Amino acid sequence: MSVEIRLTAAEVARVRFAVSPLAETVLGVRAALTATGQAVHHRWLAEARDVLRDDPELPLLRNLLGHCLPSFLLPVPRERLPSLDEELADLCATDPAYFAAECAAGAGARAAGRLPAAEVALPRLAGALRRCHDRLVAPHWGRMRAVLDADVGRRAVALVDGGVEGLFTQLHRDIAWREGELVVGGRRRAGAAPCAVEASGHGLVLLPSVFAWPDVLVDRSPVTAASIRYPALGVGLLWEPDRPTRDGVAAVLGATRAALLAALGEPLTTSALAARLGVTPSAVSQHLGALRGAGLLVARRSGRTALHLRTARAVDLLTG
Repeated sequence: MSVEIRLTAAEVARVRFAVSPLAETVLGVRAALTATGQAVHHRWLAEARDVLRDDPELPLLRNLLGHCLPSFLLPVPRERLPSLDEELADLCATDPAYFAAECAAGAGARAAGRLPAAEVALPRLAGALRRCHDRLVAPHWGRMRAVLDADVGRRAVALVDGGVEGLFTQLHRDIAWREGELVVGGRRRAGAAPCAVEASGHGLVLLPSVFAWPDVLVDRSPVTAASIRYPALGVGLLWEPDRPTRDGVAAVLGATRAALLAALGEPLTTSALAARLGVTPSAVSQHLGALRGAGLLVARRSGRTALHLRTARAVDLLTG
């Protein structure tokens, strides 16, 4: 069934992006618990299954994440990059009636009836998700964040080049924009009634995701803003080992600048580069300025965000 998100002009003006560490944890754990999983993450999934096997809350995680995901597991961030603590606090503050209704909708009334009450289940769930995040997501968060930030940067360019319609039509093949409505899940078929979602004046939050791949996820019963979680571009490269730079280039340019050029085979922001290389953003900016002055990279600005990409001269330098 397709989903229609109806947006007024005021709500279109409130479209924004966010990145959610809690959502990546929830969706990653869900992928590990399902029978099919995701081939692109196969190494990470093997590690995750070993960790989950020993978690004391595995039955609770299976009950809540093994079916259609309850909306309270994916609270909409109030800012672009919330902390895990903030998101877990929002999770624990879920209204008990909403918790019960979402569990029944996702797992069925009988299975939901076997779950602990909200005031018991939510703290236990938050503790389990924190453990999963600390052991499975946090060690790789720099790489994940780099992919997510780079995706947001590309979408910003799409917005500048093609407006809101250009942004929406490039998000995913299953998303279509039709005069004030976003249709998710394919075009409406004759006689099929879509599920209508109202933003209720709160706007729409677009969240790129590593573990949503290859699907688009829509919150069908939003409490605040409507939200769409879509696969981030570049997920297929997430687990590839870093390509070593030539020793000669590193000797001349320095290890950090050589590593920057190696990473800039895709457009990345300064903050994404800092996270990937473990260097402060101010230091990255200084190195980028030097490389740009040497003609080894270019930058394209969109508002306050600049995307950096190495030039053909840099490619020749790295590949010899």
